[in-house]
Amino acid sequence: MDGHLRAYSSEEGKILWDFDTIREYSTVNGVRAKGGALNGPGAVVVGGMLFVNSGYGRNGGLAGNVLLAFEPE
Repeated sequence: MDGHLRAYSSEEGKILWDFDTIREYSTVNGVRAKGGALNGPGAVVVGGMLFVNSGYGRNGGLAGNVLLAFEPE
């Protein structure tokens, strides 16, 4: 619910990667977008890309309206 998307080590449990989704984004269609709480449907991996929606305004969560797509570095 804090807007952070994290990857953890399966061996040690330490955080390997952390991305704060709570910010404004430039979008491909020009619609104003911002991230928020992460809850509900989980992240999806397709074709080597990671997709996650950010913005969950129920039960005290921070609303938002963005679908984020991450590619390997």
